Amino acid sequence: MKLYPVLIFASLILLTGCVRTGTDSPPTIIISGDTAGWIVPCGCASNQSGGLPRRATFIEEQRERGAVIVADVGGAPSGNTLYDRLKFEAILQGKAAMNIAAHNIGQAEAKLGIDELKRLQEKWNTPWISANTTDIEGNPFVEPAKLLIEGKRRILFIGILSQKFGTETIRVTPPRQAVLQVLQQYAGKYDHAVVLAYVSEDELWELTENLPEVDAVVGGPTGQPVSPTYPQGHVLMTSATKQGKFLVALTLPAGHEKTARIRGEIVELTERFADAPVQSANVRQFYTELKRRDLAPSDTPFIDRQPMMAESFAGTRACQNCHEDEYRVWRSSSHAGAWETLVQREAQYDPDCQRCHVTGYGLLGGFETVARSGDRVNVGCESCHGGSEAHCLTTSIKTPLARRAKDQCLRCHDRENSPHFDFDVYWKKMEHGIDLE
Repeated sequence: MKLYPVLIFASLILLTGCVRTGTDSPPTIIISGDTAGWIVPCGCASNQSGGLPRRATFIEEQRERGAVIVADVGGAPSGNTLYDRLKFEAILQGKAAMNIAAHNIGQAEAKLGIDELKRLQEKWNTPWISANTTDIEGNPFVEPAKLLIEGKRRILFIGILSQKFGTETIRVTPPRQAVLQVLQQYAGKYDHAVVLAYVSEDELWELTENLPEVDAVVGGPTGQPVSPTYPQGHVLMTSATKQGKFLVALTLPAGHEKTARIRGEIVELTERFADAPVQSANVRQFYTELKRRDLAPSDTPFIDRQPMMAESFAGTRACQNCHEDEYRVWRSSSHAGAWETLVQREAQYDPDCQRCHVTGYGLLGGFETVARSGDRVNVGCESCHGGSEAHCLTTSIKTPLARRAKDQCLRCHDRENSPHFDFDVYWKKMEHGIDLE
């Protein structure tokens, strides 16, 4: 059974194995990496980068100028829960619409396991590559490389994974030796060799310095993008990472001289790139599937994000009876309308959004699902003060509540979702009570 209805994409032509005739004008190579489930920016703050709709727009802009080959370094899934898998399938569907030609296996993909990778390959024609991964018995389970022929250029993509990221079912052999074996296998059949390397930044530098046989090495989980540089003569090293917010655009040399360098550019997918309609439709289809399933916190990776709040939740209305003044402050705050902002974006069924727009997500007495937890939507009193059921059941006003409001604020008002958050400034907008400690 399919996880959700498949969108029919017009003009979906996979480049793998295709030969296109034309001039010697070289194609542009666009490489993404470490998408980490970032299908679209969450929308909680302005100037957020990334998202498949913007990625597709940039790719189409480049295709208007000439041939384009799309590849991915790996790290596209966000995890292995049901929610993560649903999102990953939506991402793979979006990448298929972009005509992705080669998708390296990163750490997150390896964690899914061989059977799941094979299933996804069959369902979405995902062009997995990995030159240094095998099953436990040493048998390859995907192709080591992809040879793409665009016009008169033959580009060989080789995928590798850091040995740090082996799993119980996937063995990872030394990357450099694996690359050299592939180069020998394809000797005389390619003009340019590009390594998609899901390795750390230190490993990326070392690998590039010891692979003069290739033209470019593109990483990797480096934390931040690595600007194009040439640590080994003509060999370009760069990295696109950080939730798919950045892309690497490679420009092949005009001629065929062996010493000619590939040039690279880091492109940030800011708001200046409009959302591509096909990809926006893909995201809406993903949201439709989330609505159909109405996932519980146990289906997501977010259930343990507030372990300090172990007390049972009573709901915001329970606070009104004894704390009328404080309740009025809350009602006039943005917290009281947090759920509506999700509804306006049609994201109210996305657990990644719910966790910061409801009260007590996944906690005892807190938000469970949209169908079962209508009175736990919005950021209520207990989001800051902790579960209050015991407090409400006693006549003693001394029954303690967690009042470290600042700590609770920073769980959602982090650098990603609220980059300009200042507790002292924001607290004045909803100040109430007698202390914060």
